[in-house]
Amino acid sequence: LLFSLYAIFKLLERLKISIDVRLAIAILPYIVFGALLRVLRDLGFFISPLLITPLIYLLIFFLFALSLAISLFIQTKLQILFFKPLFFIGILLFAFSLAPLTFVKPINLDGMAAVLALFFPWLLLFKFLRWSKENKAVSLAQLFDGTVTSAAISFFGYGEQHWLPAAIISLFGPFSFIFVKLFAIVAILIVLDKFCKERELKNYVKLIIGILGMATGIRDFACLATYCIPH
Repeated sequence: LLFSLYAIFKLLERLKISIDVRLAIAILPYIVFGALLRVLRDLGFFISPLLITPLIYLLIFFLFALSLAISLFIQTKLQILFFKPLFFIGILLFAFSLAPLTFVKPINLDGMAAVLALFFPWLLLFKFLRWSKENKAVSLAQLFDGTVTSAAISFFGYGEQHWLPAAIISLFGPFSFIFVKLFAIVAILIVLDKFCKERELKNYVKLIIGILGMATGIRDFACLATYCIPH
């Protein structure tokens, strides 16, 4: 993961690509693609070791870098801004990963409803919160991950795989994880805004924090929705 993050940052820096909202939107399908690909492996659709951590990070990085190269080539030849074909290629990859999930039965509608009901108050709170849009988006991505984890453990018999969240949950209960995440992410974002003067680096760190929350949140939500057992 660290190698991939560093490689992507240096790649964007070398190509003089600004880390902004357009890039974040173009990256979204690749995040969902990676998360769903991991779920498909857990469900038994694929058995490749490339689809488990940490190799899946390298795989997604390679596919993103290849898509970016194609998109920059299209921009050069057709004068179409690179983020448009980059987003379109990502949508195709997302569709590839989503298609097999449509055949999974049954679907855990109760689990999906529980997560959305618990997450909705955070959406309302952040809607009226006076804070930058990117900070809200990053925080909500991480809160979605925490909400899915808490709901899955509390109501549907799932467990936490990582040692630190597992320790927190065992001591204070599943829903404490949401507030621990909230405190940690808000603190990090405040420190970044106050002390990081390099705009591109600050935006990149925020983007990565959001990606990590969204990737695990989507994977866990898809697992809960399909009664998948992560392994």
